[in-house]
Amino acid sequence: MNKNSLKEYPHPCRCGYYGHPTKPCQCTYQEIKKYRSKLSGPIIDRIDIHLEIPPVEFKDLIKENIKSSLDSKTIREKVIKAREIQSRRYGSSLKINAKLKPKEIKKYCILEPKAEEFLEKVADKFNFSARSIHKILKVSRTIADLEESEIILKHHIAEAIQYRILEKPLWQN
Repeated sequence: MNKNSLKEYPHPCRCGYYGHPTKPCQCTYQEIKKYRSKLSGPIIDRIDIHLEIPPVEFKDLIKENIKSSLDSKTIREKVIKAREIQSRRYGSSLKINAKLKPKEIKKYCILEPKAEEFLEKVADKFNFSARSIHKILKVSRTIADLEESEIILKHHIAEAIQYRILEKPLWQN
């Protein structure tokens, strides 16, 4: 594997430009590998959502050209509704999906059969730890709540897995 093969998986590096669309990375392959090895699997496991945010061009910031499929009012309403669903489910406005314990995950994160099969295949393929699987289930439960779905569907699991980019195999190579 060489530095070019890593371009499919843009992750941060020492100089901060690895994977940047216009600024070239100044790091060697070995420097990138060393930099990425600083985040161990157990640390990565403890992060619920991993996202790469592409840089926004100056003109887009100034002109507010960035379009969202939902406006902020609609998003706010969906979040409020999801929190109400969680409050009813747990009998408390303080309890949220992110704070579920393993026994509660089994009780409240009910998956359709296709979702369970899919999660099992992906977990096996990427060698997810139990902690990672629990994170995926809790995030999936939240995604399902945002859609007002009683059970977790396959596409909820798929979306939650997409938020675990730091667990892609090349991150730790």
